Amino acid sequence: MQPRDLSANAPYVPGRGIEEVARELGLDPSELIKLSSNENPHGSSPKAIEAVVTHAETNGLNVYPKASHTDLTAAIADKWGVTDEQVWLTPGADGAIDLLSRAMLEPGDRILEPEPGFSYYSMSAKYHHGTATSYTLSKESDFAQTNALVLDAYAGERIVYLTSPHNPTGKEFSRAAIVEIADAVDDDTLIVVDEAYGEYSERPSSIGLIDDDDHDNIAVLRTFSKAYGLAGLRIGYAVVPESWADAYARVNTPFAANELACRAALAALTDDEHVTQSVETAQWSREYMQSNLDAQTWDSAGNFILADVGDAKTVAAESQARGVIIRDCTSFGLPQCVRISCGTRSETHKAVETLNSILNEVAIH
Repeated sequence: MQPRDLSANAPYVPGRGIEEVARELGLDPSELIKLSSNENPHGSSPKAIEAVVTHAETNGLNVYPKASHTDLTAAIADKWGVTDEQVWLTPGADGAIDLLSRAMLEPGDRILEPEPGFSYYSMSAKYHHGTATSYTLSKESDFAQTNALVLDAYAGERIVYLTSPHNPTGKEFSRAAIVEIADAVDDDTLIVVDEAYGEYSERPSSIGLIDDDDHDNIAVLRTFSKAYGLAGLRIGYAVVPESWADAYARVNTPFAANELACRAALAALTDDEHVTQSVETAQWSREYMQSNLDAQTWDSAGNFILADVGDAKTVAAESQARGVIIRDCTSFGLPQCVRISCGTRSETHKAVETLNSILNEVAIH
């Protein structure tokens, strides 16, 4: 007995973890700095940690997360000025991608995604018997994201993904470009704006475009993994138009968002100090790396930068051997580039010093 043919489904390639690399190199994990997965260097919100510990100790984990799910949904709806029904809680933003695929895709339907980009867009489409086409962000155009780029590639796809800020380049769509795309596509095309890194951007969220007089074809993805530091709990959400928000109950798995994740996210929403610190650190780190790295970089609105180092595999491997784990972007189709997450000031200083030393040695030899 075998599963169905999954040969078209390439596995997701995550950044390497500290424990994994430490075992491989025979190092103490404390000797390593991980800047490969765009995680929050300040950790989780202290309020979130307190909420998890308190709830686990006083209430236990034996009750399904109905009340916490409802409370978190209401808090997010209040934050964005939408109805509770428009908020779809999910296990990470990737969970929201799956729910939108379930709700929108018939077998054979196509999605349009950025290349390079988040591989899970196409993975989810294929899981639901759809297919994927792409629009290409090129180094030659500094990875610019424009309405013309998307619409030139558009051919009636059921879902169009716009990643803003984009991973791994950090580039953004302007609000005007998003509106023009939403206005130009067919009536049955959904525009999904992935704002997983939205807290780091200075642009307004596209949630403000949902349910205006002209657009019921925009959905927005958000996550608590990045600025809120809750990646390990897998909690995210989509905000969708009110006109079809009731589809959530028909496509959601039972109690998909777990109890501790909901409690942590509720507390993290109230911790403005932690989010502000996280965003300000990322802004400083981006600017420092762009000013001091001996490599071409691109402006970024995320908590990372993309750098052209010539041979990403070699540079990333040598950086890892010297204690700084960064992301080789070969899996993104960018074999000359590495992505470096924004760390604390000391981590950023070490990363720049380490990479410049490697780049200098590569240039000499």
